Amino acid sequence: MEKSNHFLPTDEETERSVEIFKAFGDQTRYRILYLLFNKTLSVTEIATAIGLSQSAISHQLKILRQTGLVKGIRAGQKVNYQLADEHIIMIFRQVKEHISED
Repeated sequence: MEKSNHFLPTDEETERSVEIFKAFGDQTRYRILYLLFNKTLSVTEIATAIGLSQSAISHQLKILRQTGLVKGIRAGQKVNYQLADEHIIMIFRQVKEHISED
């Protein structure tokens, strides 16, 4: 019997989706996303709020940028970060709603 794969995502879709879930799966990255869900912030502001070095935050922001979850907006010498688009905001909002249902 031949197995049908027409309901499965492509390998590329699977890989990209897994990378997004991995990004959400790290506590530091989740906290960064949580902060950015509420407002646009600089690396310094994020580092202060979370209590980690700017270097550590920059590393995590790089991962979040690569997965398309956040984007940086240059403001002179400073870069402010925000969630990348409405899709990410919706995902984050749904996760927050889901965990508060209990």
